[in-house]
Amino acid sequence: MTQNFGRLGLILVTVIWGSGYVVSDIALSVLNPYQLMAGRFLIAFIAISIIFSNKIKNITKKAMMRGSLLGIILYLAFLFQTVGLSYTTPSKNAFLTAINVVLVPFIGLFLFKNKIKLKAYFGAFLSIIGIGLLSLDGFNGFNYGDFMTLIGAVFFSFQIILTSRFVRTENIFSIMIVQMGVAAFCGLFVTIFKGDSFPEFTLTGTLSVVYLGLFCTLVGFMLQTAAQRFTTDTETAIILSMESLWGMLFSISLLNEFVTIQMGVGAAVILIGVLISEVDFKKLKLKNNRQKKELNNEKTGN
Repeated sequence: MTQNFGRLGLILVTVIWGSGYVVSDIALSVLNPYQLMAGRFLIAFIAISIIFSNKIKNITKKAMMRGSLLGIILYLAFLFQTVGLSYTTPSKNAFLTAINVVLVPFIGLFLFKNKIKLKAYFGAFLSIIGIGLLSLDGFNGFNYGDFMTLIGAVFFSFQIILTSRFVRTENIFSIMIVQMGVAAFCGLFVTIFKGDSFPEFTLTGTLSVVYLGLFCTLVGFMLQTAAQRFTTDTETAIILSMESLWGMLFSISLLNEFVTIQMGVGAAVILIGVLISEVDFKKLKLKNNRQKKELNNEKTGN
């Protein structure tokens, strides 16, 4: 039951983050990437501090250190992803970021000697192939933006792996408060250091940042943090690969994006990859055989 809760929580996260592609695209029409990152993390930090204010006094030194590390890693992941997007195409950016699906099991194996099932590796590689089909329209050359995006993917991988470790021994709300606070501080520091002016308040910009801060950042990462109590690193990464699928669906419905056969095939491959990783086929076969046996017994009167 708890494992199913974790899986359903992560699937909901992919839906929320998938909608974030559309909202971010709208927000970037009135804000620069650094203002957007600072705003979303600041709103998330203020909201979680108000909602769980009673948890602040109980934050331990260990939770402070671990949450700070996650906050720095989270901000750097978004920073490198955003900078990379300035020098490469959105499709290549999305594809290269999603390589964390493959990186997570190998990093986990290298750092923590995690035992990974063969079907998890197979599912991870199928997912990355699906994301490539979904996102790429030609892959011409490897440039500076692609390199920066890959660094962002590595940071996202570490965020998944370390979150999985930390939430097993620390209060998730304490970890989240510190993580969002540190990410917000990093965002404000970088924005001020760059000398960016304070953005003008517009309805489009304000609503977009509020949505990204409250839902895509606060609710999304809170759900991810809670769900990872019940899932493995590799399982988490593979399920989160569905984010690109939901991003496509939201783009189709809200931005009228044209769907190609290649995109449809990519979406199908992602789902196959997730199913291969998540479904226990041996247990499913045993269950079906047991049901058939019970049905035959009923027919024969035994």
